[in-house]
Amino acid sequence: MPTDDMLPPPGAPVIRSVNWGGLKALYVKEVRRFFKVQLQTIWAPAVTTLLYLVIFTVALGGSGRTVMGMPFASFIAPGLIVMGMLQNSFANASFSLLVGKIQGTIVDYLMPPLSTGELLAALVGASVTRAVLVGGAVWLAMAIWGVDVWPRHPLSILWFGLFGAAMLALAGVMTSMWAEKFDHAAAVTNFVIAPLSLLSGTFYSVEALSPTFRAISHANPFFYIISGFRYGFLERADSNIVVGGVVLLAVDVALAVACYVLLRRGWRIKS
Repeated sequence: MPTDDMLPPPGAPVIRSVNWGGLKALYVKEVRRFFKVQLQTIWAPAVTTLLYLVIFTVALGGSGRTVMGMPFASFIAPGLIVMGMLQNSFANASFSLLVGKIQGTIVDYLMPPLSTGELLAALVGASVTRAVLVGGAVWLAMAIWGVDVWPRHPLSILWFGLFGAAMLALAGVMTSMWAEKFDHAAAVTNFVIAPLSLLSGTFYSVEALSPTFRAISHANPFFYIISGFRYGFLERADSNIVVGGVVLLAVDVALAVACYVLLRRGWRIKS
């Protein structure tokens, strides 16, 4: 039986498990932050991605060109959808803590009664939400354009889409902890995220590469996301779907553990 010394004072709030109220409040705050400028954060990426489709289809998809037995537009469409999701998930997560450090409002993230896991879950959840909204907008635009983007394996689409967005969200959280100014986050985007996403087989089949470059592509986690997501629409993939799913899950777990440890220690966000 608990003694009087073990009980909290009368009227003192006690959170015995997960602070669902605080978790929801931070998640809603992060979602509202990007949704207030949805023209820039959701619809602009959709238009940009559709322009990629139009330009590459006109430039490389003429004369009935096919890749893996599919029309070129249908082949690159799933990769463009998930690429937009990944880049926007990273952009959202890499902004949250960084803007708090620059504006001096980081205390708003550190002082509320939220555990490290709850803080991380809210930041990642909001970034994945933005990724899903961008992916839905891109998918709708491509469907209206007349591209075959009918889901044939929804489980594969959900697995690689959501876990891929979570991977970039976790990478974005680590970037926002490390960066001291917006130039640092932009450097990671331009020199790490963009090259890895563009060289992941979005616009070509990895099987057409030389053995050396094919091996390099298989070491790129973005490759498994693109390949698995494409399989959900086209039933064709450059890699083993099960292996890709396991690799993606392992990378997510490793990044989640690293982010949790760094957040708990207050790496570069606590004086």
